[in-house]
Amino acid sequence: MTNKAVHVIGGGLAGSEAAWQLANAGVAVVVHEMRPKRGTDAHQTEDLAELVCSNSFRSDDSEYNAVGLLHDEMRRCGSIIMRAADANQVPAGGALAVDRHGFSAAVTKALVSHPLITIERDELIGLPVYEQTIIATGPLTSPPLAEAIRALTGQEALAFFDAIAPIVHRDSIDMSKAWMQSRYDKIGPGGTGSDYINCAMDKEQYENFIRELIAAPKTEFKEWEKSTPYFEGCLPIEVMAERGLDTLRYGPMKPVGLTDPHLQRRAHAVVQLRQDNALGTLYNMVGFQTKLKYGEQARVFRLIPGLENAEFARLGGLHRNTFINSPLLLDEQLRLKLKPSIRFAGQITGVEGYIESAAIGLLAGLFAGAEHKREEQTPPPRSTALGALLAHITSNANAETFQPMNVNFGLFPLIEQGRGGRERKKLYTHRAKQDLDPWLHKIGINASAHTQVFKTGT
Repeated sequence: MTNKAVHVIGGGLAGSEAAWQLANAGVAVVVHEMRPKRGTDAHQTEDLAELVCSNSFRSDDSEYNAVGLLHDEMRRCGSIIMRAADANQVPAGGALAVDRHGFSAAVTKALVSHPLITIERDELIGLPVYEQTIIATGPLTSPPLAEAIRALTGQEALAFFDAIAPIVHRDSIDMSKAWMQSRYDKIGPGGTGSDYINCAMDKEQYENFIRELIAAPKTEFKEWEKSTPYFEGCLPIEVMAERGLDTLRYGPMKPVGLTDPHLQRRAHAVVQLRQDNALGTLYNMVGFQTKLKYGEQARVFRLIPGLENAEFARLGGLHRNTFINSPLLLDEQLRLKLKPSIRFAGQITGVEGYIESAAIGLLAGLFAGAEHKREEQTPPPRSTALGALLAHITSNANAETFQPMNVNFGLFPLIEQGRGGRERKKLYTHRAKQDLDPWLHKIGINASAHTQVFKTGT
């Protein structure tokens, strides 16, 4: 099978999704995953599609939110990532959050069990020479492969830092000070309207916390890392705090939509924790990605009311993410212009976020499958979430200033002027859903069949 297969390098979300799409199209796949032979600074298990940061796929609202729309489109394409996420969801208000271990175990089981998928645990130290390859090695691409990519393209890889938030044991949180509530009591998939643990601060507590956060020792950068920028959508909590006293109160610690039942009023600032596993024994500190040294994390975060005796299942951390200059290097089907037998997928292409990475993996799998079977394949309409994201990284973004990007309505073709707010967002999603159907029909995907699979949970 190896000689006739499409080879997928990397078993993260994008690589797993690409392999699934290929196999379901009847194409043999070999997935190369270097773990556990070679580990990374962020991964902890051998599972495919391991979630190394948050356990949230963000909003699941497909009527007014671009991320939720992308969820919907991927479900209709038969995404294994969305199937595993739906089967392992945990309460998170209007967001789709998952039990991280159950999620990755489900993806691993699906791929290992598929008769057309072979998993090889090995590390590639140079560019692959297969007839068709998808490189989905993510932001933690091994140095030998990253160097081989640089040597071929002649381009220096761009890079940014990404940070991980701490996870707290639920039974170590003092619920006499904290309370359960979703912002604005919003009820999401699998939720009740009381899905987050909230820890309130008054003005004095908040300002003391900010002082300690800024003063605490941070992880020191290596010399070669000092010029690497942060991604603005995932700044360490202490970097945000340095931007101004009230920055966090208008960011991850905003108190709006929440009422402290102990005091019967809105707090000055609120720390939210989101359920991280199906058992409800672990909670993730929302927006608290950090580069504080480990000992300082425990000390400073225990200043938060309700977390005075917090026990941490995982402390926060920092890792260096690498991505290629996709608008310069890739064509509209994610092929490397200098070597079209190689496609790229996932975060290495410059998309940011779990679901965006999986979406590009899905498209790479569809494109590679069609090419393998010598069938015509066209990109999705740019009015869809899939098409807008693909267009951004392959043609719409400026190669000179290219930076990682989440899916958002700013990437979509403009819709009629004069509409604002929720009404305009709904027009974007309505147009996208209408435009996706003809494309799905053209490429032979039965969206209604996949929707039924998700509804029945099979």
